[in-house]
Amino acid sequence: MDGAIDALHKEFAGLRTGRASAGLLEPITVEAYGAATPMNQVGSISVPEPRMVTVQVWDRSLVGAVERAIRDSGLGLNPATDGQLIRVPIPALSEERRVELTKIAGKYAEQARVAVRNVRRDGMEMLKKMEKDSEISKDEHHLWSQEIQDMTDSHIKKIDETFSQKEEEILQV
Repeated sequence: MDGAIDALHKEFAGLRTGRASAGLLEPITVEAYGAATPMNQVGSISVPEPRMVTVQVWDRSLVGAVERAIRDSGLGLNPATDGQLIRVPIPALSEERRVELTKIAGKYAEQARVAVRNVRRDGMEMLKKMEKDSEISKDEHHLWSQEIQDMTDSHIKKIDETFSQKEEEILQV
């Protein structure tokens, strides 16, 4: 269940808000050395200003590939190259784009909820099997199933809180 929340945090880091974040470029992969390589393995990503992300590319021959990967990422970013430094200005989001991003964030949150419920289902099935095989009593089965349900409820509450924070962050002008 904690893994679902961790995955949700990673998904949310890649969603664009009004301000710059190094996590914005981390999911992007660059075609380097004949393989798809994560952005943070071809250069260092930093945020020198609130609306600017820079990528200091280590290998001069990869500057074009990194720039192309950022442009083709679908994030609506337009990088500018200065030697081995790539500057990526973060434009302000339109109201329409903000609404679209909150919908995407909602989908990510729902996927995390489904993952948590799947873990609960697996746990409940395991308890039924253990009771059927006489490994645990009916009382223990009831006690453990209540424990699993409580854990599920708390994790879903965390997901909802994380989603509402991200939604607020996206809609902030």
